[in-house]
Amino acid sequence: MRKERMREEEEEPLSPMARVFQSRGIDYCAVTMIGFKTKIKPAVVLDALKHNVYKHPRFSSKLSSDGAKWIETEVNVKDHVVVPYIDPEEIGEDGEGFIDNYTSRITMNPMDRSRPLWDIHILNVKTSDAEAVGVVRTHHTLGDGTSMVSLLLSCTHKTSDHNRVSTTIPSLKRRGRYKNKGWFLRSMFTIGSTMTLIWNTIVDMLLLFATLLFLKDTKTHIKGGADVGSNPKRFYHRTISLDDIKLIKNAMNMTINDVLVGITQVSLSSYLSQHTKNEEDGALIPYPNNLPGGIQFRAGCTVNLRSEKGLKPLADMMVKDSKCRWGNYFSYIVLPFSIGLQSDPLVYLKLSKSMMDRKKHSYHAHLAYMMIKICQNLLGAKVAAKLFNRTVINTTTSLSNVIGPMEEISFDGNPITYIATSGYGHSQALLMHFMSYAGRMTITLAVDPTIIPDPHKICDDMEQSLKEMKAALWERGLL
Repeated sequence: MRKERMREEEEEPLSPMARVFQSRGIDYCAVTMIGFKTKIKPAVVLDALKHNVYKHPRFSSKLSSDGAKWIETEVNVKDHVVVPYIDPEEIGEDGEGFIDNYTSRITMNPMDRSRPLWDIHILNVKTSDAEAVGVVRTHHTLGDGTSMVSLLLSCTHKTSDHNRVSTTIPSLKRRGRYKNKGWFLRSMFTIGSTMTLIWNTIVDMLLLFATLLFLKDTKTHIKGGADVGSNPKRFYHRTISLDDIKLIKNAMNMTINDVLVGITQVSLSSYLSQHTKNEEDGALIPYPNNLPGGIQFRAGCTVNLRSEKGLKPLADMMVKDSKCRWGNYFSYIVLPFSIGLQSDPLVYLKLSKSMMDRKKHSYHAHLAYMMIKICQNLLGAKVAAKLFNRTVINTTTSLSNVIGPMEEISFDGNPITYIATSGYGHSQALLMHFMSYAGRMTITLAVDPTIIPDPHKICDDMEQSLKEMKAALWERGLL
């Protein structure tokens, strides 16, 4: 059965995005930090992996020399599970600091392409929100966030019922905006919507081509350079209330993504207003409540291209021609941020909703994916990777939001307290990932510490902006 699956996998080429991520000029990896309520027994993890690693072909196979297909290989699970000796004196009273330093060192160790591209690090170190931390590193060619969360669900069970596997998230359904209107109004709306869709798509593609050729973001304290991708990264996470986000979402008639983009614009505006660089020595100096005018600040945002949204069981995603297929089936759009200080926090929400509504009414994401695919077929994966990286270099940051488990889950009897996912290898000094889990939202930042030495301040501003938005809605009687 396993060999049949592998033969089928070998016959299938990597998706266009997977080919980009394994290019020699680009080496993108994902890092998922999982906090546990109890200490982890390495022997238990090894036994679980020995029974499960062959259930997924890509975790028991390696890339071919040309990066075009997967090749079955024998897996020695012990080679992929790292349990470092930890000197208690090295930890001291700062468990978070030890975890931060350890994960930062991981980013400087390239993955061995002669074997399956994943490893797990077990750190029995107590932090403020966990008794132990598991660090899972995977190469981005294995799959995107949706794929990895589906795999996580298949390996865990409900904490409330150890006999039941983790529940999946139901598919998200699109609403019919003009379903109850008369035929004439529906026709007019359809014509107007189609014209707007065409116009938005043309403008977005022109801006994308301009970004590939010459259009660059303003150089700010957050903006990295072409060499940032090879620098060590540090990861910082913060957990906030998902219920608060939903409260604002419902009051403002928007989506969770709209709210997240809104608080992101607030925090980055505040952060930039407090920092600038001395042009002579590059030192940071205070620049309170002031921002230079005309800042061009854009964020790349991942878009799931699967026809079925939400999460599905791993078995369904592994079926050939599935509408929710496993792999890297996403694209990348560019969001122009409004960087500025507003006295009314709800202004940021209105700006984010307007921007996101416009981006949803465009084929930007699909055409960008198609452009990479065509470029690979005509010019090769290396050229396609360079084009993709040009977009990343010329923008300032990247955002990603993944729906996680709705209920608390456990791995082999070890309850999970948080799931913080991020990545490294990108030519940006700041990556921002959001993931929901059991009524909470975890914000994870991946930063180049030489450019952003205080990422906790960005999270502080996010948390504060959420409180201010709630307070403003209460004052206006909208909650």
